[in-house]
Amino acid sequence: MAHMSHGAHAQPPTRGQWWSTFRQSPFWPATVLVLILAAAAGLFAGSYTYSMADPTPHSIPTAVVGSYEEARGRAFLDGLEKALNASVKVHPYDSGAEAREAIQDQEVFGIFEIRDAGRTAALSLSSASGASVAQVLADTAPAVGKKTGVQVTVRDINPLQEGDPRGLAIFYVSLAAVIIGFVGAIQLSVHARSLTPFERILFTAAYALLGGFAIAATVDWLLDALDLPFVESWMILALTMFASGMVFTMFNTLFGRWAMLPTWGLMVLLGNPSSGGAVSWPLLPSPLGAIGQWLPPGASVNAQHTAVYFQGHQHLFPFLVLGGWALLSCAVFWIWRHRHPGGREKQPAHAADS
Repeated sequence: MAHMSHGAHAQPPTRGQWWSTFRQSPFWPATVLVLILAAAAGLFAGSYTYSMADPTPHSIPTAVVGSYEEARGRAFLDGLEKALNASVKVHPYDSGAEAREAIQDQEVFGIFEIRDAGRTAALSLSSASGASVAQVLADTAPAVGKKTGVQVTVRDINPLQEGDPRGLAIFYVSLAAVIIGFVGAIQLSVHARSLTPFERILFTAAYALLGGFAIAATVDWLLDALDLPFVESWMILALTMFASGMVFTMFNTLFGRWAMLPTWGLMVLLGNPSSGGAVSWPLLPSPLGAIGQWLPPGASVNAQHTAVYFQGHQHLFPFLVLGGWALLSCAVFWIWRHRHPGGREKQPAHAADS
């Protein structure tokens, strides 16, 4: 009778009990991860396709010198703007020397020198400023010249290095520094969990310095793909890796085990497509071109690009961006270090005595 009574009172779990059991099982985080990874895959493909699949000129600053105010010269420039949907922004200069200095300062992407009362035009390109932009100008200018009766000649006054014919090597180099930067921080959080906050920052700086050296040495010395200004490029890569690693550490402090989500979103989904490395900023959708310069991947590409191709014309801005992200991340981590899942308790004095 007792056995029958026990069976009679046994009931299947209610919906609330089933949900509570599921939430406490290993299937709950696994299910959440499946959904997050699926969404991340779509966002990853979408962000890169949106920015790189169909690059369209939005604003290409170019220099113009000579008789550009003559009727035929104006007709040529008007035709060029029409062909590129008014994306060419013409900046007049008094001399070719001033215009070439503007190219070195990366203020313009090319120089139109209008000669012979507008009958001829010499286009001086700078592939190093942006290979994709240079290709757009090189393809469009001669076609417009034929329509407007202007003979156009094209030359490249600042070409890419032989080992970097498409101008992508710097993007890949910077991408490696960004990815390994935060992956290194992830590995420290898993395999060196007991590091104190100061030790964590110190070891992040250590693998950033060594990793930056390894990237530069591989690309320059081993593969001979780029002729780098070695120390400057090394320091840019090291600063990039450190900033990227500390960004993950900051998010790990704020969000715990979900830190990969904001890190991946900021650095990979948003930062890399908008960096200007694979597609120059003038060809990116306008919001991305503006945002990218303020994120670590874009700042790294910007600084490295200038170091390699425009030596002596380095800008302070990308270093301020990288340093700012590194400082912000270190500050947030340090202020809320008690929330970071790592660290270790100090050994009590009585335990040490015993």
